[in-house]
Amino acid sequence: MITSGEGRYQVWLEKKKVGHDLLYILGGGEQPHLGGVVICQPESIPQIIRLGTHHDHVVLEPIAKRACEKYHATCIAVGGIHIDDATKDEIDMIIANCKNLHDRL
Repeated sequence: MITSGEGRYQVWLEKKKVGHDLLYILGGGEQPHLGGVVICQPESIPQIIRLGTHHDHVVLEPIAKRACEKYHATCIAVGGIHIDDATKDEIDMIIANCKNLHDRL
């Protein structure tokens, strides 16, 4: 598991190997949840499942795409990050922390 950020802005990413495929679980903030799923297969367009009104696919998609390209495997990224009444600056900080996780894959 890798982490980025501190306190309520900390995010984490856990990787599980499922045969040759990879599953990434992303969480953080005050209340991790399941807000989206992104499935990437080599040489295919990513499949995005958005749960309810959540926007977690925005940070899940780059993670799934990068892992798929790097490992030439089917990769699924699932999860969500929640902070009560988050401001734009707080959302930007969470996105930056997720980008840091992405860059460390």
